[in-house]
Amino acid sequence: MIRVALVDDQALFRAGVRMLVDSQPDLEVVGEASDGSEGVAIVRATRPDVVLMDIRMPIMDGLAATAELLRDAAPPRVVMLTTFDLDEAAARAIRGGASGFLLKDADPEFLLAAIRTVHAGSAVIAASATRDLFAHFADPVPRAVPEEYAALTDREREIFALAARGLSNAEIAAREFLSEATVKTHISRILAKLGLRDRVQLVVFAFEHGLT
Repeated sequence: MIRVALVDDQALFRAGVRMLVDSQPDLEVVGEASDGSEGVAIVRATRPDVVLMDIRMPIMDGLAATAELLRDAAPPRVVMLTTFDLDEAAARAIRGGASGFLLKDADPEFLLAAIRTVHAGSAVIAASATRDLFAHFADPVPRAVPEEYAALTDREREIFALAARGLSNAEIAAREFLSEATVKTHISRILAKLGLRDRVQLVVFAFEHGLT
């Protein structure tokens, strides 16, 4: 069972998401909060696997709440909720460790798939949207490429570049004439070598270091 917490100041929105999530046999809402401060307390009390976190809330916003939670020893995966495609706050949250973002008007099935995907830690949420977001808000002066990148093999760099463009494992496999299992193995090794948690962080890494 995947345990989910909802942190959003709109009660009607929370009620709709709770009804949707609780309708699934493998998902369960274990807590709700209407602001970031309350959200931090609820998350620490209920220990959910995935948190759906609104960016703009009173008292403590989603950015501050997410930063607070990600300092915990075993933090949940946090997905930011926003009403804007190109939201600089979402970009800042992802740089800070959030696992991605979703538009509040996303299709119900997409939201459910996003929760499962983030819990599995195997894919980027709204990959193309994440890439567009960082293309829009990327620092005009890239950071120096860290030494860890030099440890990647030529093949791993090819896979890295495709993943950074938002391609899925299936798309990379088809393009490179590899099996999906092989691509998954490459991605796992790349993340380990670069010290990255997931593919969202890979996209961030690529943009921050001018590797796209």
